[in-house]
Amino acid sequence: MSRWLTLLCSLLLISGCAAYATHQFDNMFGTQSPENRVAEVSDTDTAFYNEQVKPILDSRCVSCHACYDAPCQLKFTASEGIERGGSKDLVYDGTRLLAASPTRLFIDAKSTDEWRSKGFHPVLNEREQSPSANLQGSLLYRAIALRAKQGDFTQPVLPDSYDFSLARDQQCVSIENYQQFEQDYPDWGMPYGLPALSADEYDVLTRWLAKGGKMPDAKPLPIKLQQQVALWESRLNGDDLKGRLVSRYIFEHLYLYSLYLGDGEEFRFQLVRSKTPPGEPIDRIATRRPYDPPGVDHVYYRLWADPEVKVQKNHIPMQLDEARYARWQSYFYGEDYEVTRDPGYAPEVATNPFKTFREIPAYGRYRFLLDHSQKTIMSFIKGPVCRGQVAVNVINEQFWVYFLDPEVAYNKGSADYLEDQVQNLDLPAIGSSNTLSPTSWITFSEQQKSYLSAKAALIEKEVGKTIPLDLSVIWDGDGNNQNAALTIFRHFDNASVVKGMVGQYPKTAWVIDYPLLERIHYLLVAGFDVYGNVGHQLVTRLYMDFLRMEGEMNFLLLLPKEDRESIRKYWYRDVNQTIKDYIFSDYIKVDSQTQVQYKTDDHQSELYEKLRDKLSAVLDHSYDLEQSKLTLDQRNALYKLQAVRGGGLVNLPNVATVLVTKQGVPLDVISMIHNKAHANISSLLDEEATRLPEEDGVTLVKGVLGDYPNVLMQVEESELINWANQVANLKTKEDYSALLDSFGIRRTHPNFWFVSDAIGNLNKIDRPRESGILDYNRLENR
Repeated sequence: MSRWLTLLCSLLLISGCAAYATHQFDNMFGTQSPENRVAEVSDTDTAFYNEQVKPILDSRCVSCHACYDAPCQLKFTASEGIERGGSKDLVYDGTRLLAASPTRLFIDAKSTDEWRSKGFHPVLNEREQSPSANLQGSLLYRAIALRAKQGDFTQPVLPDSYDFSLARDQQCVSIENYQQFEQDYPDWGMPYGLPALSADEYDVLTRWLAKGGKMPDAKPLPIKLQQQVALWESRLNGDDLKGRLVSRYIFEHLYLYSLYLGDGEEFRFQLVRSKTPPGEPIDRIATRRPYDPPGVDHVYYRLWADPEVKVQKNHIPMQLDEARYARWQSYFYGEDYEVTRDPGYAPEVATNPFKTFREIPAYGRYRFLLDHSQKTIMSFIKGPVCRGQVAVNVINEQFWVYFLDPEVAYNKGSADYLEDQVQNLDLPAIGSSNTLSPTSWITFSEQQKSYLSAKAALIEKEVGKTIPLDLSVIWDGDGNNQNAALTIFRHFDNASVVKGMVGQYPKTAWVIDYPLLERIHYLLVAGFDVYGNVGHQLVTRLYMDFLRMEGEMNFLLLLPKEDRESIRKYWYRDVNQTIKDYIFSDYIKVDSQTQVQYKTDDHQSELYEKLRDKLSAVLDHSYDLEQSKLTLDQRNALYKLQAVRGGGLVNLPNVATVLVTKQGVPLDVISMIHNKAHANISSLLDEEATRLPEEDGVTLVKGVLGDYPNVLMQVEESELINWANQVANLKTKEDYSALLDSFGIRRTHPNFWFVSDAIGNLNKIDRPRESGILDYNRLENR
């Protein structure tokens, strides 16, 4: 009882202190209200913000304050995020028993008042509007002032008083309590754990905040762009059942994409559901998932102009042009079929795309997804996750992905058969975000076994007839589509998906067919709720095991049947008996012999080369070192480094982003990816127990690969060979520290922002459409 009384007294004391602090601020500057910030933004204010203020916010704040993992949910990606402010509530909580209420910017509230009612506190002054009040009442100003007061760093590695872990306790204080925060955490000004703003940058933000932190409305769309929006909205809102079902299918797969209608980069759009038809202001339908009941009789699909700055970790760009529209028309209308009913939004139907969209021919659906397969796969990595260990610890560090050719392997008979089977494959989202328990995995497991058994039987029956087991089953991108081969890199709790066969031969590879591709999307994108409870997140992770094994099984079918079990055993060394029983059971075995002719003893490597040759016309080579500005000797040194295995490589971070300079002038960027080896990747909670550091390797590529660099480096091109040798000869943590002493741009380095800006500029030049601001929440401190 005494312990409870002590806790109660403490809570009352904290509440009392907060109330007193609020009272003090009210006495000094008046009562807080968002209405106090309503003021005219002049042309001069607009120019000052767009030309001087916004570039600083974008380059110094957004790298840590974007997506759901922004500290305190404070997003600097758009003015609406700054007006919304911060919150103490966590988005990422892997232990919660009940799903949380979503707090998605632009979706779950429509005004600053609504955000205040949801517990968000302001970071700009919402009291009396005077220069003094605007500064003292602004969390943003107080935070950069606190960092300026701290001064330059005096040591290369910051002390333990800084907490850079993703799961750190966040001190999301309101302005009323910031004075106490300044006393308790004098080194926690902004940018947190990074060099302070320059004197000029500090002066610009101070002048802006003193005048009220005015931010102009978004620019109006040019007339030509408005006309294109109207054209596409008319195409997406047909009145007939077929048109509405096709548009629903498109929406449920593209709702996370950044859609471009013109040639420029200034305007991009998101496809949203609206209560209002084209021609009227968008009234967005806010649901947890894109297929949840909309609450209206008629859904309209609208193009909403996205005002947020591009952030690479969640940017999925797609060009909407006449060529793409013509392809969509051929996919969805090239075959004569009839849609007889609206499938509705009941969970048992909407969570299973094979039920919802059954009347659209599977061939057309698969063609649609293949057309942009990199983005389809990328969505589960760049989608709502932004902190995705639950999603990505189910995949290997580096592997290649290929696709079944819809013309060869997805003929009418086999398509219908698989469709009938998948109708009975429910996905975890059928249990909502709250009610799932890990025991439901057993049900999903049995359904998956039944499906794979039927699939194996179909292959056995049709091999040599409708389904050849040779390279003709692999989609070649129709000779022009670079989406035919992909490389996926995992970087612990995030990942990258790029076109081409990048890097060395991977341990594993996948071949994906339509049912597998569709389930990946509805498991990890459309059906995944980042605000869901622990049960939802756990079962989602467990189900993804099935999908990985299925993709691997498809690949193994191209190898001699006598190789399949031994290779699979190598992939799953040291797994427990339950996993072994699943992997090596009869229901996923196909005894038919491959029809691929092999000439060497290393069948897997030979298969990779055969696939490279088959896809040579469409392989993307933009990440190849040959595309860099490095000399032949420098490239050879990097290739030699790629051949190193084990040893001191274990000390490397997941992603190192390296700026190559020539006499201090930015020349090029290379990325070094640490490929961490595992005995298997079936461990849910103890990944470290499966690590095999003696098998680690690295992949080196031209340009930025990885949206979350763990360390920045700067290497003079004359020192690049020496740098590669030093990495190759790493033995200890001390060796890695010495490498950073020579080449590292640590958090504390005075050149940090110069290197950061140079990498950003070169990244934009390399990939103007795909690039965006990198995320610095995972920068190391060592």
